[in-house]
Amino acid sequence: MKTPILTISVILYTLVGMFACQNSDINESYEIKAIGYGTESDEKNYPYVKSAAIYRNGLKNKAISYFEITNPTGPCIKLLNCSNITIRYCKLGPSKNEGVILYNCKNITIIYNTMEGISTGVYAVKSTGVRITYNDIKNVKGPFPRGQGVQFDEVNGIENIISFNTFENITGQSNPEDAISLYNSNGVQTEPIEVIGNRIRGGGPSNSGGGIMAGDNGGSYIFIEGNILVNPGQYGISVASGYQITISNNKIFSQKFPFSNVGLVAWNQYAHKSYSNTIENNEVNFTNMHGVLNNLWNAGNMGEVIGWNTNSYNLHLTDSILPLIIIGNAHKRASEIKK
Repeated sequence: MKTPILTISVILYTLVGMFACQNSDINESYEIKAIGYGTESDEKNYPYVKSAAIYRNGLKNKAISYFEITNPTGPCIKLLNCSNITIRYCKLGPSKNEGVILYNCKNITIIYNTMEGISTGVYAVKSTGVRITYNDIKNVKGPFPRGQGVQFDEVNGIENIISFNTFENITGQSNPEDAISLYNSNGVQTEPIEVIGNRIRGGGPSNSGGGIMAGDNGGSYIFIEGNILVNPGQYGISVASGYQITISNNKIFSQKFPFSNVGLVAWNQYAHKSYSNTIENNEVNFTNMHGVLNNLWNAGNMGEVIGWNTNSYNLHLTDSILPLIIIGNAHKRASEIKK
């Protein structure tokens, strides 16, 4: 195994990178190569370079790539008022707070990153154009109100995507709330928020958290399709208020746990009017804490839920709808691309 050493190239990248990050007018092709005093990757850490936490305000037109970041006192990456940023091929965590936190940001792509042992994977607040795809997020720690794999909090507008990510929380090693949370977030009619093709395994012991929560304190124009959930927590997929929210063609399985309750939920929990929602063609096999099958619950306070009667119990759904190993694709992809 090659011993990590501080190289001249890394030192130069470090000095240039630290200067450039404070100057948002550098040309668009510039890529942050190292922050802090990075070390050359060894075989164990390949393809990542160790770095201090990255906090930036007003950064534009940059890529943050191939970092391994831990932070016992805060988040790994924190961006405020930033735009046109790509975070890719990074290894984030353990950290006291989030893997990535965004505030008032625009046009942010987060792709092929590995996050583990963080309070929340990605927390995006008052932002737009946030695309989170093909990431591995494992063992989210919380505590509440953190504990999400990804949370959109007042994320609005077009090109907001949470798709093809993998979330895994192992009992005794994690304390998750929701794997995916959409809080007061809105797409537009022609381009809804997309939550597509995610794989989610593991939840609890929270008595309120679960798989995918939409319409939490409002929300609209959200499209949730083709996700696979195994033992996701107290619930599988839920819509808690809002309008023009579609939940279709998802698979939800849970065995009995002390915290498991219900698979698919339509329940307006807020004063906001809720209408024009579609929940259709989902397959569910969900056992609650009492050992009783509890697949669907419609509280009857969301108006007509289009397609509700098309959702079905599938006794053939088991935990095998996800493979034994689901984490590792992001690291594999990062290694392949860097070669």
